[in-house]
Amino acid sequence: MTDTHFDTIVVGSGFGGSVTAYRLADHNRRVCLLERGKPYPPGSFARRPHEMARNFWDPSRGYHGLFNVWSFRGIEALVSSGLGGGSLIYANVLLRKDERWFVHDSPVDRGYENWPIGRADLDPHYDAVEKMMHAQRFPLGQPGYESPKTTAMKETAERLGLEWDLPPLAVNFANPGQAPAPGVPVPEREYGNIHGRPRTTCRLLGECDLGCNGGAKETLDHNYLSAAKDKGADIRTRCEVRRIEPRPGGGFTVHYVEHRPDREGCPTDTAKLPETVLTADRLVLSAGALGTPYLLLRNRSAFPGLSKALGTRFCGNGDLLAFLIRATRQENGHRVPRILDGSQGPVITSYVRVPDAADGGAGRGYYVEDAGYPAWLDWMIETRSIPSTLSRITRFGLRRALGALTRNPRSDLGAEIGYVLGPATMSSSSMPLLGMGRDVPDGVMTLRKGYLDIDWTTKTSQEYFGRIHTTMKEMAEGLGAEFRDNLLWYLKRVITVHPLGGCPMGRHDGEGVVDGWGRVFNHPGLYVADGSVMPGPVGANPSLTIAAFADRMSTRILEEGSTA
Repeated sequence: MTDTHFDTIVVGSGFGGSVTAYRLADHNRRVCLLERGKPYPPGSFARRPHEMARNFWDPSRGYHGLFNVWSFRGIEALVSSGLGGGSLIYANVLLRKDERWFVHDSPVDRGYENWPIGRADLDPHYDAVEKMMHAQRFPLGQPGYESPKTTAMKETAERLGLEWDLPPLAVNFANPGQAPAPGVPVPEREYGNIHGRPRTTCRLLGECDLGCNGGAKETLDHNYLSAAKDKGADIRTRCEVRRIEPRPGGGFTVHYVEHRPDREGCPTDTAKLPETVLTADRLVLSAGALGTPYLLLRNRSAFPGLSKALGTRFCGNGDLLAFLIRATRQENGHRVPRILDGSQGPVITSYVRVPDAADGGAGRGYYVEDAGYPAWLDWMIETRSIPSTLSRITRFGLRRALGALTRNPRSDLGAEIGYVLGPATMSSSSMPLLGMGRDVPDGVMTLRKGYLDIDWTTKTSQEYFGRIHTTMKEMAEGLGAEFRDNLLWYLKRVITVHPLGGCPMGRHDGEGVVDGWGRVFNHPGLYVADGSVMPGPVGANPSLTIAAFADRMSTRILEEGSTA
């Protein structure tokens, strides 16, 4: 880490930063990528309780982990910190933004949404990203891939007359030319692997959102970042950017601090950490929809002429979490548990799509997706049946006592222990539902005593949330299940894993922070490529759209040549 000047410095290694770093390095540009988090090779993601307890991000308190949890007015947000950004914990879905959802609203108010680009602009870049991410669909119906939750989603969608499909997933279910099979070694790509660890195909463990220890997920460290490093990019982890500023005569200065491994677990006054200084002709900010606006808000005085739109158009991409509990089916005139097996397979396998008013619907459009979870959560779910379990334990104890008194010769207790455990069908007949879509992007991001603050509530999106809520209830009813909201909903709060906006793109600096190519207005050479550039909700899972935007931006940078 001796070089101090680069053609381009990229801040962040998520879907925007990783794509940009690779595209520029592939054309012999001297690139340095700075990631605040640490690398996570296959096998290094936390699973044990004591590991999970430290698996959060707050270096000032000694936490150098994966999950970064934020709480604001009306909304909670969960993002990640690590080499690969949000890809480390996302659910692999690679859906394109619906063509007619690139809307052009006219009223200039807090909910204003005007996309200066369209689907045709992104389609070739969607293609390029899908190829690099080795997108595959869940092989439903293949031997070993009979997924009850996926079949249930399809059946309830058909019953409600809704569109259903299997989305492209960034998961290796099968190697090229082979049938899908769990746990098969994945061949190393021509650009190698940044971790130097072996990978296997998906073992159907439902752990995608915790980090894939088998390496089956096509997280960005396994593709774009590995390829970028192979092309000569300088990738630095545990490096958090604190200050940025223009240089006299052009270019930028970047100041970062290093969160060294020996400080992990130790509270640290991070404001006093020594800074390392780098310079570059171009600067690409890809720290995410929370990180990039926060960085620009803190450094705003260094960038006169920065658009007043900074911090505006925030939304949570309409994220809503709910649950189906105790699904049932009809059998011989009785309702019996319907097995969903939510802990089998990748987290998401299929989706239901409800159209927008722009394409034949009655309001703002949205998606509802099935959701899986790790098998060990099944045991936690079954704790809701503790009263009946205690009753069975009592009966078992009484029978054993009676057997001892009567000298019962039966010594085989297998059936009795099975009786104590009970049918345990609550976990196998329940699963989460994940909703997302076109909420109203009227949130405003500001600084409050130096901390990031967001003013956004569900109030202006009530019509949207009401519609998606109704669809989820109807899906539950169609599966003979009880419907349960997540606890935050009762407080009129939501939790998002897809924060968007804050540096919205626009046609001019009165409308956005960046143009349709990610170029910051009034500051040549400064770019933004992450979820913060979205002027409104993507609707579908936004990762593919962010990556395609970065790919398109990179193409323009390369076409512009050496001039910023």
